[in-house]
Amino acid sequence: MKRRTILKSGLAALVLAGVAPYTLSLLGKGGFAGNALAGEFSRPLPIPPLLENLDKSGETAHFSMTVQRGHVEFFPGRTTSSFGYNGNFLGPTIRVRNGQKFRMELNNNLSQTTTLHWHGLHVPAEWDGGPRQPVAPGARWKPEFTIRQEAATLWYHPHAMGLTGEQVYNGLAGLFYIEDDFSDTLDIPGTYGVDDIPLVLQDRRFYSNGQFAYARNMHDVVNGVTGNYFLVNGAMQPTLTVASGLVRLRLLNGSNSSIYTIHFTDQRSFTMIASDGGFLEEPVNLQSIVLSAGERAEVLLDLSDAEAGTKLSLLVDQMGGSRFEAMRIELEGSAGRSFELPGELRKRAPIEQSEATVVRSFTMETMGTGSGMGMGMMGRRLTINGKKMDINRIDEEIQLGSTEIWEISNQAGMMMSMPHSMHLHDVQFQLLSRNGVAPPPHERGRKDTVLIMPGETVRILSRFRDYTGIYMYHCHLLEHEDDGMMGQFEVVG
Repeated sequence: MKRRTILKSGLAALVLAGVAPYTLSLLGKGGFAGNALAGEFSRPLPIPPLLENLDKSGETAHFSMTVQRGHVEFFPGRTTSSFGYNGNFLGPTIRVRNGQKFRMELNNNLSQTTTLHWHGLHVPAEWDGGPRQPVAPGARWKPEFTIRQEAATLWYHPHAMGLTGEQVYNGLAGLFYIEDDFSDTLDIPGTYGVDDIPLVLQDRRFYSNGQFAYARNMHDVVNGVTGNYFLVNGAMQPTLTVASGLVRLRLLNGSNSSIYTIHFTDQRSFTMIASDGGFLEEPVNLQSIVLSAGERAEVLLDLSDAEAGTKLSLLVDQMGGSRFEAMRIELEGSAGRSFELPGELRKRAPIEQSEATVVRSFTMETMGTGSGMGMGMMGRRLTINGKKMDINRIDEEIQLGSTEIWEISNQAGMMMSMPHSMHLHDVQFQLLSRNGVAPPPHERGRKDTVLIMPGETVRILSRFRDYTGIYMYHCHLLEHEDDGMMGQFEVVG
């Protein structure tokens, strides 16, 4: 890597850690001005295509995807090399139903190993798509399983050991929808790409030649790779044109490591109806929502009071970074049908704490908490319970059919404190508390990823059902994950 001039903040943290900063020549400064080269909202919002079901009867869900290289012109006259599923960047939306048999044929046309992980999906361990299921260059992977969970907005992305951050940054990600009989009954927007809109939110930085500036120096490993340009469904500053009335937005923080606060220019309220694992019990009115990397939220935006021609912007505040005018929404005409905000959603019996037979403790540490200065400190950065990932080590053994409480602490260190998140493969959990306080209403649904700020302790409750085998738990800031902030649990019969 050539030495170039970096136009990013955060150098103070590097000096404090005794690390020489990587020097990069980056394009633009982000925020409102930094995205000007994209065309200033002249492009319609791209809608990822629905992946074609090869079983025309619809009885099974049978799909095929190819992981391939591509190129995108984010800036006029500059072509960016990229990765994509069945295309140049990102991938199609996969839509299935609860109870449906699922088959996928994944062809790897890259020159490096990849995997296909079903983030949030309850799935047999052998088909989880984590680092234990590598797909070599030129190889094909053919998972088969039955969908066994409620309607939800999930996603898929690579999870190859040490390569997850790079491959997601280059474009490998897509949405995965589950529908069921209950979601069919709800009187809410559901026409894909018309009033039910997928939004994959990501930030990127670029070299002056237009290529992605993904280079994991010490600063980026510790802080995560964050960008100064913003993409929505792979486009900079797009415009979504909709009719008045209710619009359903399915939000995914698909970034590598950024934490986003999402809101609108006029601070209008919206209604959250679903989190990572599906519908909440009751809708929750909000003016903003915080999503860490990997988290999802479904919200209803009421535009019935807006006149044709009205424009408003979706704003994204990047923690420690820029405010992005991510996209604009423009009203055009009246909706063909009207919807009413639901008063209640999916009622379900809570997971009772009394069910838990085991309480496990996990400490997430940044840069050698309590280790002092020097190489000893550097050697212990980014650990869970003082350990880094070892594919040959099982960190936790869990009994099939059990219910457990996991108490997860983000240890604030002497030298540096960073946000972390915890993602569990296979299970959706219930958030019990943050620092002993019950979670806010919008965090009381099923989740698979939870943000944990420095000095914070969260308690989660999980049931381990149906499948035995080895799964992952890890920080979903991808640079932390790739650096080894990950462990393995085995469910045994």
